[in-house]
Parts: sequence; C-alpha cells; structure tokens
Amino acid sequence: MTSLVQQAPAWSVLVAVPLVLCAAVLAGSLDAVLDPRGELPLRARLLRPVYEASRSLLVQRRSTTAPDRLLWAVGVVTPLLVAVLMAQVVPLGFAVVSDLGVGLVWFNAMDVLLWAGWWLAGWGPNSVYSLIGGYRFLAQALAYELPLMFALTAPAVAASSLSVPQIVAAQQGRWFIVQMPLAAVVFAAAVAAFAAWGPFAHPVGQDIAGGLLVEQSGPARLLLRWGQYALLVVGSAMTVALFLGGGAGPLLPPWLWTLLKSAAVLAVLLAMRHRMPVWRPDRLMRLAWLVVLPLVLAQLLVVSVLAAAGGGS
Repeated sequence: MTSLVQQAPAWSVLVAVPLVLCAAVLAGSLDAVLDPRGELPLRARLLRPVYEASRSLLVQRRSTTAPDRLLWAVGVVTPLLVAVLMAQVVPLGFAVVSDLGVGLVWFNAMDVLLWAGWWLAGWGPNSVYSLIGGYRFLAQALAYELPLMFALTAPAVAASSLSVPQIVAAQQGRWFIVQMPLAAVVFAAAVAAFAAWGPFAHPVGQDIAGGLLVEQSGPARLLLRWGQYALLVVGSAMTVALFLGGGAGPLLPPWLWTLLKSAAVLAVLLAMRHRMPVWRPDRLMRLAWLVVLPLVLAQLLVVSVLAAAGGGS
C-alpha cells in the first residue's frame, strides 16, 4: 500500500520540540476557556498560561526533608519528554518526523515510560501525599494499559501494519472510527488516563492535597503542567491519525485538517475536567478489566475477521 504520509527532513526534529511546547501552551488557554468555574473575561482566560508561567518562575520553591533530587528531576521532566518523543511518529498532515516501521510500538513504549516518570515525580520529594499520588497512578495504569494496547492493535490489524503512515493510508476510503468506534473511544480515554486528567486525575486529587503536584513548585510544577497538556495534545493528534483519517479532508490542506481534527478531540478531553467525577483506581480497574477489556477484545476479533476477509481496509 502506497503511503500518503512522507518523512519530513531531518531538521524537522528541531521544529517538533517548540511545536509541542506551543501546542501545550495553547491547550492551557483552551482549558481556561472551557473551565466551567471560570468567572474571568475571555481575554484573561486566554492569557492564563502566561500568568501561570510567570507566577511559577517567580514563586519561592518548596523544599522537603531529604528529597531524592535526581529522581525528582527525572520524574518532573518525563511527561513532557515523553510527549515530545511520542510526537516523532505522529503525522502532521501528510508529513511525519520519523516514519518508523513500528511507530505504533514506539508510541506505546513511550506511554509505558510514563509509569516510571509519574511514580518518580511522587517518590522524589520524600513526601507522603506525593508518594500516594505516584502509587495511585500505577494502580490507574494497571487499569488502562491493557485496554489501550488492544485499542492500538485494532487499527494495526486493519491496516496490516505497525507504521502510523500506513495506518493513515489505509483510511482513504473509510475512517477507522466507523469500523472500530469502541477502540477509538478507549484510546482517547487512555490518553486522558496517562495524562492524569479529568476523570483520571485521582493521582493529583485534592483529597491528598494535590498528590503528585503537592510538593511541586516553581519551574518543576510548570513542567509537569506543560507535560500534562503536551500529552493531551499529542494523544489527540494520534487519535486523528489512527481513527479519523489523519490529514484527509476536502478543500483545506492536510496539515490544517490534522490541526482542526486534533483541536476538536483535544477540546473534548479538556472539557471532561470539572465536568466528570474522578474515578478511584479500584473502581476504574473493575470497569476496565471486567467490561472494557472484553469489549475491546470483541472489537479486535471483528476487525481481524474483516481484515482476513479482505474488508478491513
């Protein structure tokens, strides 16, 4: 199958980093606009990321007793770093930074790195509430990871490839969300889960004074917040590539279609915050393993049968 998505020049690696950072800042503005509790005028909401960044850089840093500073620093930078690494295989329009033959595996492997990153962000400060937040994320990860893996497998089976550009090319006639809507929903929910966002924000819950964020201050807190937004942005763009036809669309250029579709998915993910209850990991695990996982496997079986019969792509 001829791929529509072409590998971008090598210098695009340097462009991808500031692009992800800018997208994370814009996601912060969109989150402020969609915040149902907000009473500020629209202009103040749009500039909230600038205000938050300025305050984080100027505020006095919090200190704890006998922290593990190295592991703390590693945990703080991991979410943002993982988002940048994930973005290397996510197409923008019909161009991708790295056309890996196993791009889907790369994306999933980067997601698993978050297990260590979030836990280290909780372990490093040597604080009880922060550490509880880290363990809460691990419990949450046990719930969402298997459904996420099988949700990723469905488009790979339909396209007979682990390459993200090949998966985009396989959707020329029909977007995969039509064939596998459950996998698309599960993947989008997993994006919110590995970003510790919305109903999956138990690791940063207020009942433990902010959990993973309680001891984070100054640039460290800013990096973790940007990491959350960057993960949501990259996860939304990956949802578009896997299930919404990538940059396919009429009239507009492919890169603009990718941005518009990604913004729509991102808006849905951001809107979940403050509008849905936060799920405890034990309840989430019961739902994920007893209900969602069997349904995703059934979805995968149907996709496999269609692919074997020649109707998968």
